[in-house]
Amino acid sequence: MGVQVAETVFLIRHGQAGTRDDYDRLSPLGEEQALCLARYLLREGISFDRWIAGGLRRQQQTAQIVHGAFRQAGQTPPEIEVDARWSEFDLDQVYAGIAPQIAAEDAAFRAHYEEMLARIRAGDGTVHRQWTPADTQVVRAWIEQRFPFEGESWADFLDRVQQAFRDAANGAARRVAIFTSATPAAITVASVFGSRAPLHIMRMAGAALNANFTIVDVRGGAPSLSCFNAVPHLDDPRLRTYR
Repeated sequence: MGVQVAETVFLIRHGQAGTRDDYDRLSPLGEEQALCLARYLLREGISFDRWIAGGLRRQQQTAQIVHGAFRQAGQTPPEIEVDARWSEFDLDQVYAGIAPQIAAEDAAFRAHYEEMLARIRAGDGTVHRQWTPADTQVVRAWIEQRFPFEGESWADFLDRVQQAFRDAANGAARRVAIFTSATPAAITVASVFGSRAPLHIMRMAGAALNANFTIVDVRGGAPSLSCFNAVPHLDDPRLRTYR
């Protein structure tokens, strides 16, 4: 008899997060998105034999809202496991380590960065829901290892997420829910196609809607993509957000 593996893995992105100065929490809209997801899963009769959440607050809050809705509906889902390998990379740490080094040599970046900080101080709410030129440049420099950085590298990030998926897929549960973030889900999808290319991964992550689900089937031991970035539960355009 072969090793038992999961048949289906749901990769669920957290709901809309907070503002840049307090990002790791769900916004009220993010809580609503998570509840919409829970109601959809219950209507569709979709349940899970294993529940996993990353180590971040926004991931665990999303899982708890969905889990609580299942309990209120009379179901007895397994307890949520926390696996920090499903956490997003630490953008604050990347910024703190790399942004000053870029700013010291690139006046255009320094201008973009200072403008972003000024918008935050001025209470410009839109800056919290945008991916700015400064964000793009900092993350690209981190991925390309252009500057010394003491935190997690891009390669180590890829390795931990891919190992987390292998461990989840090789467990005894038939259907697994993993509450994670945009980039870990994109890394997993890219790995289905044998890719570790940053361009592929970051473009998929950039397309990810809050509280979306992606399904990876692993029947027969070989993972295959069933759907990506699905949001049938977010029928109101107001609920479809990216950040």
